[in-house]
Amino acid sequence: MNKLSNNAEGDGATPLGPNASIWERLGSFAFRRRRTVLAAWVVVLVGTLAAVGSIGSSSESSFESPDSDSLAGFEILKENFGAGGSFISGSIVFEAEQGVGAAVVQVEMSALFDEVGAIEEVTLTSPYSPIGEQRGLVSPDGSIAYASIDFDENTDELRASEIGRDIETLVDQIDIDGVSIKIGGAALAEFEPPESELIGLAFAVVILILAFGSVLAMGLPIGVALFGVGIGVGTITLLTNVMSIPDFATTLGAMIGLGVGIDYALFIVTRYREGTRDGMSPHDATVRAIDTAGRAVLFAGLTVVISLLGMFVMQLAFINGLATGAAVTVAITMVASVTLLPALIGFAGERVEVTRWRGLIMAGFVAVALLAVGLGFAPLAAVFVVMAIATLVTSFFITGLREVVPPRAEKPLRETWAYRWSRFVQHHSWPMAIGVTVLLLVMSIPVLSLRLGFGDESTFAEDTTTRQAYELLAEGFGAGSNGPLLVVAELDDPSQLGAAQNLVATLNDADGVARALGPIPSENEQAFQIFVVPETGPQDEATSALVRELRDTVIPGAVELSGLDVKVTGAVASSIDFSDYLGARLPVFFLAVLTLSFLLLMMVFRSVLVPLKAVIMNLLSIGAAYGIVIAVFQWGWGVELLGTGSGPIEPFLPMMLFAIVFGLSMDYEVFLLSRVREEYDKTGDPVTSVADGLAATARVITAAAAIMVVVFGSFVLEDARVIKMFGLGLATAIFLDATLVRMLLVPATMELLGEKNWWLPKWLDRLLPTLNVEGGHDESAIAGEEPEPERELVDA
Repeated sequence: MNKLSNNAEGDGATPLGPNASIWERLGSFAFRRRRTVLAAWVVVLVGTLAAVGSIGSSSESSFESPDSDSLAGFEILKENFGAGGSFISGSIVFEAEQGVGAAVVQVEMSALFDEVGAIEEVTLTSPYSPIGEQRGLVSPDGSIAYASIDFDENTDELRASEIGRDIETLVDQIDIDGVSIKIGGAALAEFEPPESELIGLAFAVVILILAFGSVLAMGLPIGVALFGVGIGVGTITLLTNVMSIPDFATTLGAMIGLGVGIDYALFIVTRYREGTRDGMSPHDATVRAIDTAGRAVLFAGLTVVISLLGMFVMQLAFINGLATGAAVTVAITMVASVTLLPALIGFAGERVEVTRWRGLIMAGFVAVALLAVGLGFAPLAAVFVVMAIATLVTSFFITGLREVVPPRAEKPLRETWAYRWSRFVQHHSWPMAIGVTVLLLVMSIPVLSLRLGFGDESTFAEDTTTRQAYELLAEGFGAGSNGPLLVVAELDDPSQLGAAQNLVATLNDADGVARALGPIPSENEQAFQIFVVPETGPQDEATSALVRELRDTVIPGAVELSGLDVKVTGAVASSIDFSDYLGARLPVFFLAVLTLSFLLLMMVFRSVLVPLKAVIMNLLSIGAAYGIVIAVFQWGWGVELLGTGSGPIEPFLPMMLFAIVFGLSMDYEVFLLSRVREEYDKTGDPVTSVADGLAATARVITAAAAIMVVVFGSFVLEDARVIKMFGLGLATAIFLDATLVRMLLVPATMELLGEKNWWLPKWLDRLLPTLNVEGGHDESAIAGEEPEPERELVDA
């Protein structure tokens, strides 16, 4: 492998030899051709955003499950009733003190319903229409009524939200004394663009300055992350036009892209600065950084991408869309980290180590401005932006602002707090290992009560019209009216309609059914539908049990002699089928990700026990994160503080969290244990190598984890409940992984196993390919030690 030497001429570029790795060549090319590389990324960013502006976006959350009752029922509805083709719907709920049947109320509301019904893609059923009377859209006391809104199968979530704003405009024009009108249904809720990522960026600025002590070094990771997120979110938006991707996928992509983008760049910039402090030229230090940390970034990023794309085995359009959106963002930020970042380093050069007081003050003002925008105080943000500009202008007159901030004194490795902490943990390895394991297991207890399902509109904030409409419907018609079931069947013979009438009577007598209305025949008289209102709300466990009871017992018993093939469908039944389908396949997905992680780590570290421990520890940390998410969002512990309500856990969330967290924790695992293995190879000491490796990586892992926690945690402030869950789950998992696992469990278990950590049977060593994710020419973390001769490794 080519050795890099210090060269002060030009960029100090040492010519690469014929044996240079592809990573060294990549780093050198990006550094030397930095203008070309930067221009290419700018063109891609601008082109992507221009395409988004020109083509626009679509969005769809189809919770259909293959071969399910609900999917078959939707097909019957679409073919015979001209509605039900879309999985999204809404309602206009109104309450009148004088009664909804009063002449003035009926005239004004009927005019509103005519206008809404005239909107393309909308099918509206008025409570004043014959079918509305059949469906019982007026409450028994006549004070509350609602019009149901269905969309055609081509209406996506973004279009539905636009229609919701149009309906809101029409509703605002109505002013009837004693009448209150609410727009219900999540599909019609207003979509608010996320701003919480700015809060994460604000704290990332502060954390990076504290970690690097350099404003320019801080700006490099953030710049790379912004490029990656901009292109990634734009790409996801374009992909919504060719595949089913839910509307919150872009928010999720921004969340993950910011976190991994900053983290990946942070690792590489840290290695670059180590090189320049060792006397390397900017070019050579960049080449080494890409050949070491760059490999680890690609390894970790590809692991995340593979884990996410593994969700395609579920064969669900909704899951495929989520996986694609997240994987695309991670892949783009990963590529930006190893191409755009070395180019930006080329522009910065040795100035990365130089910070002037004006830059430090301006960075502080910018961070506060970002925080203000993220919290919704845009006017205040403008003040801090002006203050930042004023600081720059003032610096031309005040010499002190242009002076260089004294560099932070670096302690010898074995005098750092991280080294002393590692030795403390190693001296108390048994209590630490047992105590942390028990703590994580206790935090995982709520997982035993995990219930998968979709939260209904009762989880919206109390001040939203969506939540108010939900409560108004529940008041007038019962909780189950917010998620009625549709019982449908095709008729082979008109005489079967009699059996359908008997079925209505049976359904009305069934436990858990508030009322069953119908049967309502289609215009072609080839099908019928029955509206079944449960006694419980859409997200209640009792409603799920009722759907299964109707399908398994009640309906088959009522129609067994009629020849009817009856389906239970509707949004609630579809959600239940979707949850059951995913829940049954989660163990297979988990096993696949665990196996992949184990094999990859075994190839990297040439050990059986190290990857086995890593898999177990990752399971403990993600299990504890699951436990916290369940305790908050399902059990309701403090959920009001987050501006939402309790309910089941979205069925795709455990799978997404598992794939993302395993990939991200792999990054920390490789970064820490590769340094530990490096020290062990050089010294042969299984004890001090752990402390040395931890001390060498503690600051960057702590900074990276802190950024991840803040970026992910800031998304708890978003309106959407599912984004809150992702934010809390990811932030918690990363926090536990970087603290309890990396700082406690890893050094404790490494101490307990000693040299056995690196045991690998010879026959297995011969079979396994070798992945070199940290390059082959790093120097020891202990100054003055001579590295051992390098082994020939296969580049990863």
